Amino acid sequence: MSDAPSPDPQPPFDPARFIPAPLEGRGHLVETGRFAAPVEPADSLAAFLDGLPDFLGVRNLRALAGAIAGAPKTLWGMGGHVVKVGLGPLFVDLAERGFAHGFVLNGAAAIHDSEVALQGSTSEDVGGGLFEGTYGTADETGRLFGAASARAVAEDVGFGTALGRELLDRDPPNAHLSVLCQAARAGLPVTVHVAVGTDTVHMHPACQGADVGTATHRDFLRLAGLVEDLDGGVYVNVGSAVILPEVFLKAVAMVHNAWANEGRAGEKLAITTGNLDMLRHYRPRVNVLERPAARGYDIAGQHEYVVPLLRACILHAAGEARA
Repeated sequence: MSDAPSPDPQPPFDPARFIPAPLEGRGHLVETGRFAAPVEPADSLAAFLDGLPDFLGVRNLRALAGAIAGAPKTLWGMGGHVVKVGLGPLFVDLAERGFAHGFVLNGAAAIHDSEVALQGSTSEDVGGGLFEGTYGTADETGRLFGAASARAVAEDVGFGTALGRELLDRDPPNAHLSVLCQAARAGLPVTVHVAVGTDTVHMHPACQGADVGTATHRDFLRLAGLVEDLDGGVYVNVGSAVILPEVFLKAVAMVHNAWANEGRAGEKLAITTGNLDMLRHYRPRVNVLERPAARGYDIAGQHEYVVPLLRACILHAAGEARA
């Protein structure tokens, strides 16, 4: 037997075959003209926004803001957490400025917005009350939703419309902070979409399932009408991971089904969409950003700073940023 080592079964790649190229001639994805610019505390809001780095998340934020600023209509979908962290007044402001033409709420958002209007406070300690028998027992809230759903049936209006009217009839002390109240005063559409059993008010004996189902189903049909009128506009889903992405997709499907059977097969709604949330979820991605959208923008972060930043970018894009 020979003592000579066996040859390496895989010889190394010859580095002399690799030909370097000058840095100057290479294409670049990053250049200093898009870097962040430091601003001082006394600088203007416009200076702060202009000083943001022009990459990735900021690019999406600016693009969505620009789309909203130039859109004929924008609908805002809102989950409960968005209201709980105190952002209702910003959406009221956007509506007053003409950058919100309707609101799409899940049940939690409607509950928190109503309690803010009625009492100036909302949200309870679920863990602390669950086994004490006190969780979800707020009488005023349950009665409000029971009365609103019955009113929706009696007046042949949607759940959101009936809730706004019921709240205003009670002359709540914080109506100016409430999306439901201010939209009702301004005549803006609000739709409320619930899955029976998901909201605390469904436990209240004043809340009848038949009325709730009729009211929220009417709002689904109203949403389909709003979506049909959104061609060239924007839909933004803020903080709803399941219910609102699902009802939005079905509303888009209803519109295109009707079009296909009315001689408009092949036509497609051109809607720009955005999704704002703390985490990236499957349904907002596929049902809001991908399947129905001409262009979709995904922005991740805590609502309590992302929404104010988006609002500022919208006003800046529209030329309304103030020093």
